[in-house]
Amino acid sequence: MIVHARWLSFLLVAIPMATAVAQRHADLNPVEVNQLRDTAMEPEKRLKLYIDFARQRLAKLDQIRSNPKMGITERGSATHDGLQDFLDVYDELNDNVDTYADRKNDIRKPLKVVMDADNEFQAKLRALQDSAASSKEDTKPYDFVLSNALDTIKESINDHRQLMQEQAEAAKHKKKKQ
Repeated sequence: MIVHARWLSFLLVAIPMATAVAQRHADLNPVEVNQLRDTAMEPEKRLKLYIDFARQRLAKLDQIRSNPKMGITERGSATHDGLQDFLDVYDELNDNVDTYADRKNDIRKPLKVVMDADNEFQAKLRALQDSAASSKEDTKPYDFVLSNALDTIKESINDHRQLMQEQAEAAKHKKKKQ
């Protein structure tokens, strides 16, 4: 009886934790999931898809921010959710970059596209931050997630540059051996 009670208490703790972990992944629609499934072994196509998905999230965020029908509180909450959606997709992009790098795939070409997107995303998020500050908007609902997104992109820019150097060096050594 004690064993069953312990097992039951373990399940009561483990199931919510597993659900929380599962919810960290990007909220992709079925079309996006199918597109990714079709490109699992093609780093260039797959990484470009994630970039497109992230751009779509930022475009949606722009629509939210420019919607005159939304109240300040509603806009703050929707901005938070839009930023989190972007960050979730961007994190998935980074996870895929890491996976391909760990597999020793030569991803220099798609990594260049990712690095260009990094700069684009950083500029858009900084513009959002500056716009909110200059309009004296209440940023409390989304300040943390915006700061987190900017920090993540800053770190990723450095990581992607370093990976590009490593990939170039590996390609150089591979060429010498042949």
